[in-house]
Amino acid sequence: MSTRMSELCPENTSAGVSGMSTHPGDPREQLGVSGSLWPSEPIILGPGGSARQLVLRKIQELSIEGRQDPFMVADLDVLASRHQTFLQALPQVQPFYAVKCNNRPRVLLVLAALGTGFDCASQGELEQVLGLGVAPSRIIFANPCKAVSHIQYAARCGVQLLTFDSEEELTKVAQHHPGARLVLRIQTQDSGSTFPLNAKFGAQLEACGRLLQAARELRLAVVGASFHVGSDCQTPQSYRQAIADCHRVFEMGRRAGHHMSLLDLGGGFPGIEGSEAKFEEMARVINAARAEYFPEGTGVQVIAEPGRFYAESVCTAVVNIIAKKASLEPGGQRKLAYYLNEGYYGAFRIFHREPVPRTPIVVKEFPSEPCLFPCTLYGPTCDAFDRLFQKEMQLPELDVGDWLIFPDMGAYKSSMSSTFNGFPIITVYDAMGPQIRSLLESAP
Repeated sequence: MSTRMSELCPENTSAGVSGMSTHPGDPREQLGVSGSLWPSEPIILGPGGSARQLVLRKIQELSIEGRQDPFMVADLDVLASRHQTFLQALPQVQPFYAVKCNNRPRVLLVLAALGTGFDCASQGELEQVLGLGVAPSRIIFANPCKAVSHIQYAARCGVQLLTFDSEEELTKVAQHHPGARLVLRIQTQDSGSTFPLNAKFGAQLEACGRLLQAARELRLAVVGASFHVGSDCQTPQSYRQAIADCHRVFEMGRRAGHHMSLLDLGGGFPGIEGSEAKFEEMARVINAARAEYFPEGTGVQVIAEPGRFYAESVCTAVVNIIAKKASLEPGGQRKLAYYLNEGYYGAFRIFHREPVPRTPIVVKEFPSEPCLFPCTLYGPTCDAFDRLFQKEMQLPELDVGDWLIFPDMGAYKSSMSSTFNGFPIITVYDAMGPQIRSLLESAP
């Protein structure tokens, strides 16, 4: 735990954080911030400024004011860094960012300016992306089971790439978007992923020939195949088998009279800090499989739908302990329950599906290495299900008013938040450096 404590105070900021009463100087001087520190406009970081410093500064500001509002800071520079990492590792794969992962307007604006495509799952997401001026050709409507009105909207707006995995979906498309360019989503091995998807989506390989023939009889064009190995994939070899299966689907499609020219690798790429080695291994597996089954010269375009990979490390969440209970178990073991001002119905909804609880950074100084106790973290609502993790975690004894920092909170956190029990959706502050600001200002 002492290591986690030291992480709190980069650039020797501990004096301003530990007492929570030190009056700060001009934040623009301390953090290299241009303009007001917490405006509705993005915070522009100057030389030496960092998103972590902004987090600590906001904690200090709220503590001085006697407030305990939860908040996030989104470091939009991270998006550009992740984009470059993706292109370097998979140079022949065009990313179509999964909007559902984090649909904050400035996140999408930065990605649009960087030239990514977009994976949309609904009319609402189509409207949001098209509203930014993104060309319909840079969008794939990648929900295999779409409402008729959403298909009609895509047709009106010129979005042509649509996925499907059933004859019923083909019938709807034939009636309402006959000019669509269809991508057949297949089932693949996803048991090694944190969030499997195959129970809901994907056609079995044995059914693909029949589906391709049905599309031909309906005079629909199937232009490619797609898959999804599950969100936060833990087994890189899953991509190789899925690419091999798509090669078989391409052969089936050509026999049925379709011109197959698009391979969609879906998502599943890890995004949490420290997962770089796993992503690099995935990239090696994908590049080798692509070279084997879809070598250069075949005219096959390869795309992917990364979401978590781009967004996870963008956001840092900060919450406050608003209540506390201590209990004594049989045998004398002391347990603690901390009640936070953000929980399952807010930014932490997806934590229930993560296999291992995330240990937060504790914003508190201790005179020596603190004792750890089994702790339960609850959210603020009146629902007993509102807890961050099903399992207890080890934390030191803390007090009401103490702060906890959760890094890597950019994927499926704010986008899944609700206002249940009257608690507002967490405030997110966007921060960026001069280069990203210039990129946005120069974007058409």
